[in-house]
Amino acid sequence: MKLSRRTILQGAASVPFALASLRTGALAQTAPATELPPILFVHGNGDYGALWMTTLWRMESNGIARDRMMAINFTDPLARNDDKVEQAGRSSTEDQRLELAAAITELKRRTGAARVALVGSSRGGYAIRNVIKNGGAGDVSHAVLCGTPNHGVFATDDQPNNEFNGRGTFLRGLNEGESEVTPGVAFLTLRSDGLDKFAQPDGRFIGKPGMPTNVTAEGPELKGATNLVLGALDHREVAFHPRAFREIYKFIAGREPARIAIVPETSVRLSGLVTGTPGGVPTNRPVAGAIVDVFRVDPDTGERKDGALYSSTTGSDGRWGPAQVDPAWSLEFVLTSPDAPTTHIYRSPFPRSSEVVHLRPARPLGPADKAAGAVVIMSRPRGYFGLPRDVVLLDGKEPADVKPGVPTDAAATLRLPATEVGRNIVAQFGEERIVARAWAASENRIAIAELTY
Repeated sequence: MKLSRRTILQGAASVPFALASLRTGALAQTAPATELPPILFVHGNGDYGALWMTTLWRMESNGIARDRMMAINFTDPLARNDDKVEQAGRSSTEDQRLELAAAITELKRRTGAARVALVGSSRGGYAIRNVIKNGGAGDVSHAVLCGTPNHGVFATDDQPNNEFNGRGTFLRGLNEGESEVTPGVAFLTLRSDGLDKFAQPDGRFIGKPGMPTNVTAEGPELKGATNLVLGALDHREVAFHPRAFREIYKFIAGREPARIAIVPETSVRLSGLVTGTPGGVPTNRPVAGAIVDVFRVDPDTGERKDGALYSSTTGSDGRWGPAQVDPAWSLEFVLTSPDAPTTHIYRSPFPRSSEVVHLRPARPLGPADKAAGAVVIMSRPRGYFGLPRDVVLLDGKEPADVKPGVPTDAAATLRLPATEVGRNIVAQFGEERIVARAWAASENRIAIAELTY
């Protein structure tokens, strides 16, 4: 079944990004959370569980207990070039299947539930389908696949062991048969109507301009599933946008969410995992000996208010926190991690507590960065920058390194001369505004204005 863009947008186009003015005690009366299966969220290629933070907040704002949800961190989240050949710091489809199966077992044990719901972004949908098809269907009630390239990012006769090849061994195995879903599990796919960079007919979005990919915008759909089109959302937004939340919740709960907005808590506790990018490859392996300092900053200047409100050094588990903060505070996280630049991460206020405030240091400074006085990055982990679709401003200008058209860029970089070290830099995306400070690149420091929405 496929619903049109118009059908979806009628109920969702006016969803506000503003936080609810209500407090936790004013949550609407909802059915007991135990009516819903526990929910396990599965991230995509190279990512981590932190991307589901706003979705977890929206679920909590609709009465879903925090301990009935989990967001997995795959140990090595980046796919191999060849699924059959070991590659340092990267995972095979079988690696991911085994890790996801273990997480399902743990969530069932923790909650006592017979079955769980799985929600995956992009590559995470592959692991979900792999688990379900290969013995796990009895453990899963619902499977929601958000932007998953179910028929490949490309579909060609070469690279048969590339898991993203629609004609490759892995995807042919998942898609065989008249129905592409496993009986006994309810399947939902969410996709864009043309702005998903991994569902494009031309290979320019995967570095091969002019090459036919043999994939269209309909690539994420599955025969036998409920297939919804969410309009002009990009590859990540079809998982993390408020419109996507509405459909995820409605599919699992069988009813509309009571609210889309996030209900703030009166007191917020933040914690997470410190990971790294050895050799430039993102992993979710814990980093020991990393120093995490958290400061409250002025939302208009980025300047610190007093000393660190939290400071610690990670142990072997890589965990930091909890840090107690106010839901109205803008924050600066300073991550001093071995063999990495000191990274100053500026964030808008956290309306609710979270245990998935995972921290990765910035990439090592390259030649262009070292030649600059300071480097400031504007990062949007839960979506891409779309021009002219979005309001995207870094230091008062549209970033020159964000390409217009199909959204493909999740970060923009501003390099400043040494005379501007210490200056405040405004990063604006839609209604979210973050003010960062420019730190000296000569001290191996880099600033990131990390958007939440």
